[in-house]
Amino acid sequence: MKQLLAVCAGVLACAAPVLAQSDLERETQAARALSAQLVQQLGATLKAELGTNGPEGAIGVCKDTAPTIAGNLSRQSGARVARVSLRTRNAMLGTPDAWEQTVLADFDRRVEAGEKPEAMEHAEFVDEPAGRYFRYLKAIPVQPMCLACHGATDTIPEGVKRKLAADYPNDRATGYAPGQIRGAVTVKKPSN
Repeated sequence: MKQLLAVCAGVLACAAPVLAQSDLERETQAARALSAQLVQQLGATLKAELGTNGPEGAIGVCKDTAPTIAGNLSRQSGARVARVSLRTRNAMLGTPDAWEQTVLADFDRRVEAGEKPEAMEHAEFVDEPAGRYFRYLKAIPVQPMCLACHGATDTIPEGVKRKLAADYPNDRATGYAPGQIRGAVTVKKPSN
């Protein structure tokens, strides 16, 4: 009987990491899908608004539409879906927590070392004071269309600068170049 218990314990000990890995892969796939939905919906809306009303009109997309899309995805999925950045434009919605700051800083280091940001992501289970969570971050690289609002301040059109100053008096989200990390889509979900 002792031998049987020892064998069972050994099998369970070996199976636990496999199960945890399977859970991580499953949650990562779901988070990738949520991230892709947010980026695709936001990107399509931004492109349409840029084409219709230019960069000044597109500011409203990031200000109002992006949080609405993220909120809808959060309600549908049961996870918190949002965008965060080390250089926030809207501190109320985009300020990363400590875990997100660490991963975003790592993303920046990886880009500086030559890694391409397009496929950059990080996922893990994290124990926090409020419980265990699945955490996911997907890098948002700076695209050329982003530069009208997020580029070097001397290249941002005056009308855009005025609107940004009015809407975001504490804006820190300028000075970017293509290929840098603008921020990330974050997904946080309670885990059992």
